Amino acid sequence: MRFTATQIATLVEQGLRIVIVHGNGPQIGATVIRHEMGRTKVPPLPLHACGAETQGFLGYIIQQSLQDELSKRRTSKAVATVVTQVLVEQNDPAFQHPSKPIGPFYTREQRDALLQERRDLVIEEDSGRGYRRFVPSPDPKAVIEDEAIRVLVDEESVVIACGGGGVPVIRQGNQLKGVEAVIDKDLAAERLATSIHAENLVILTDVQGVYVNYGKKDQQLLSKISRHELEMYAKKGSFAAGSMGPKVEAAIRFLRNGGKRSVIASLGDLERAIKGSTGTQVTN
Repeated sequence: MRFTATQIATLVEQGLRIVIVHGNGPQIGATVIRHEMGRTKVPPLPLHACGAETQGFLGYIIQQSLQDELSKRRTSKAVATVVTQVLVEQNDPAFQHPSKPIGPFYTREQRDALLQERRDLVIEEDSGRGYRRFVPSPDPKAVIEDEAIRVLVDEESVVIACGGGGVPVIRQGNQLKGVEAVIDKDLAAERLATSIHAENLVILTDVQGVYVNYGKKDQQLLSKISRHELEMYAKKGSFAAGSMGPKVEAAIRFLRNGGKRSVIASLGDLERAIKGSTGTQVTN
């Protein structure tokens, strides 16, 4: 985290206004395990509340690391974490087809016991490794706190928001209600970037950028590419649904919705990626 904070602090010193979106895959899995193991002592929290819990403690870690780095440089920028709700549609088809595995692996006996207690759960075999809970992953439609985030950005604060994709909520009349789902963090980042009129969407991952034929002898890095070209590759099924697919979709959506540039690059290359010298640089 400190290495990433150093890179971000350098960009802040250069005058860039930054909003940070992060994942929470391992952490929400661990949180679900804690709640499941403690269910005989205290009632477990629903999944959307677990999402809010991980947003809070991960935001705290990122916020503190970045604030410490900025303080070393005598840079008087505020850093704030916003626990963010993201609106999804109640009739999203994803609710009928839970596809995102979370939490621990169970034996068949553990699965059967859980389903006796909670008929609402979907627990299925996951790649021959045991049984896991599967939850819906609906498409993000709007960021509830986008105006508050925009105000903070306009005041030149560094904002951490939409952690883990945000807390999924539906609207019922004039009220919001949390739902049992998880939202893809990259798609949520696009929604937020578009709604606050950001110029650039930078998605950082563990590879240099977007490849076609990834992992094969003829793999090819797409360094500079237009949105239309990237869309053609995506339509051909060139990117895996569980890894690069959502990142590519987020990059495409951002440009389609008025953004200037999308970048997909390695976490360690943030500054160079912003300057356009590495990663996959996508423009209209």
